Amino acid sequence: MAQLDLYSVKGEKIGTIDVKDSIFAIEPNTDLLYRYVDMQLANRRRGTASTKTRAEVRGGGRKPWSQKHTGRARAGSIRSPLWRHGGVTFGPKPRDWSKKLTKKMKRLALKSALSVRVKENNLIVIDDLTFEKPRTKSMKEVLKNFGFENTKTLVVLPWKKDGYINVKLSAKNIPTVKVIIADNPNQGKDGKKVNVDGLNVFDIINNEKVILTKDTVAKIEEVLG
Repeated sequence: MAQLDLYSVKGEKIGTIDVKDSIFAIEPNTDLLYRYVDMQLANRRRGTASTKTRAEVRGGGRKPWSQKHTGRARAGSIRSPLWRHGGVTFGPKPRDWSKKLTKKMKRLALKSALSVRVKENNLIVIDDLTFEKPRTKSMKEVLKNFGFENTKTLVVLPWKKDGYINVKLSAKNIPTVKVIIADNPNQGKDGKKVNVDGLNVFDIINNEKVILTKDTVAKIEEVLG
């Protein structure tokens, strides 16, 4: 098994942590990384763009002038695409842009993204990260301890609880930091899981540095291992 350094929130090395080679040390599949990011960006599209064809534009039912003997070009409707205020030829219509990948492909893409960050020494594992109350200054101090003040950073927390939610709120006003919550073992009152952000390839690739907690690593290995 590979080993990663384990740090405290103060940026001090306090030991090492064993991680699975099958998740954090594989040969990255760049094709799947592209496909996963392409899928995420495509699924964000609402697909509501719409233009009117000549049949949908109001008016234009009457022929504007006689077919012959006027000296003008032939015209059948003032709503022709050639006319101002006419219809649009081959314009966008509402459509579904969503794409899908198999579960196996998604898992391999996540492993590839994590392995890329480990290989670049851009993945940091810390013991834990919780705040008693939301405070931007507290989050900035943590980033400063690792020298990430001006670096795009992704912080992945294991599950929803008050201490982790406070961390997410503390980073809300810092444009270079994104905090996501990977999972939620507790169910809501209606029996359904409360929505969480979820670990994804786009956020890993879109941020230069990735910070995981020890519990997050265990959760990742449980799901992907």
